[in-house]
Amino acid sequence: MNNVRMNSLRGRELFSYLPAYYETSRVMQADMDAKGSELDALYQALNSAADQFFVRTATWGLERWEMELGIPTDRNKPIEQRRAVLESKLRGAGTFSGALVKNVVEAYDGGTVEVSFQPEEWGFTVKFVDTLGIPPNLEDLKSAIEEIKPAHLAVAYAFNYLLIRDIHDVMTLGELGQTPLNKFAGGV
Repeated sequence: MNNVRMNSLRGRELFSYLPAYYETSRVMQADMDAKGSELDALYQALNSAADQFFVRTATWGLERWEMELGIPTDRNKPIEQRRAVLESKLRGAGTFSGALVKNVVEAYDGGTVEVSFQPEEWGFTVKFVDTLGIPPNLEDLKSAIEEIKPAHLAVAYAFNYLLIRDIHDVMTLGELGQTPLNKFAGGV
């Protein structure tokens, strides 16, 4: 069985179950390889279908999630941004609180955020702690926050940027050249 040449992983497994006198049969090798290829395709399809049951692994099933949650489908957005919108919507149920806002924002950004309330100003601030610049899907994030916050509260966003004190004698010219401009204060 050492000289068996099969492309299918499951075909090789099927072939290993056959009696020893089939070891030299090219017909049985071809048969098991063909059947194994079909099984490989079946397992791949089953795994792909199972992935659609979870927002973090869904690909072609994102549309169904968006329809179920009442989110307009935008196929031009990257899959990760669409997943973030869905995850935020799923997390955004419950009584409004700083923890709820933090949970929703972290679903979009993936980084750490701080939420502080200013009751005298009837508002709250969302500060992005370890994200430099403006997150790429800020408009979706703003929509999600507007959906969960009470109408009488105003929201402000605070972003972190690279400042001269952060890069002076710390970053080389090569590193500076590789850093996108939108990560710097005053950048585009």
